[in-house]
Parts: sequence; C-alpha cells; structure tokens
Amino acid sequence: MAVLTSHALNSVDGTHAGGVAVTVVHINADNTRTTLLETATDDGGRFQADLAIKSQSTSTQYELLLGTGAWFAKQDLPRSGTQIVSDIVIRFAMPDPDGRYHIPVIIGPNGYSIWWSS
Repeated sequence: MAVLTSHALNSVDGTHAGGVAVTVVHINADNTRTTLLETATDDGGRFQADLAIKSQSTSTQYELLLGTGAWFAKQDLPRSGTQIVSDIVIRFAMPDPDGRYHIPVIIGPNGYSIWWSS
C-alpha cells in the first residue's frame, strides 16, 4: 500500500492547522475523478492514509484537496483584506504503489507553500 501523509501549518500564527478538511482524489484516464478519502487533519495538523493503488506511472494523477477557506473562516485570527482562496488543490503522482509520499503544506488565507519528501 502507498502511504500518503501531510502536515498543515498555519502561516498566520505558526500553529498546527487541525481540523482542515482533506480529500484525496484519483484522476481517471477519462479525466473523471474518484474520491479515495475524505477526512480532516488531526489536532497536530497531520493526516495519514494507506491507499491501495495499482502499479502506476508518473502519468497517473491524484489530487490532494485542502479546505483551507472554511478552516480560516472559523479561526479567530487577525484579518487584513479579503480572503479569496477557498481550497488548495495539489496534483501529484504516486508511481510506486508501496511508496511513502509526504506533502507538507504551509497555509495562509490567500496562499500556500508545499514541498514533497519521502
């Protein structure tokens, strides 16, 4: 099984972003989408999923969707301007069906930064 993990960090105040909605989607060959997982980050801003995927190539795509707009709307944080970003969508591949894929995200009301590590 492939293992997909993430860690969401709040760039506004440096805290862990617990309770952010997370959806993992497989993009099928005909460009339709199949939802593989719907969950949320834990209190430490993390989630982990074991995904049974077939042997893939780098052309097989997945999406990691983070519901950051709804999460930020519920936070008691300083506001400066209008929040326009409602979701973060990260498209990626998992070519090794037994691989570990860690995609940390630093989130803000109108921006984000990601990287990949194994």
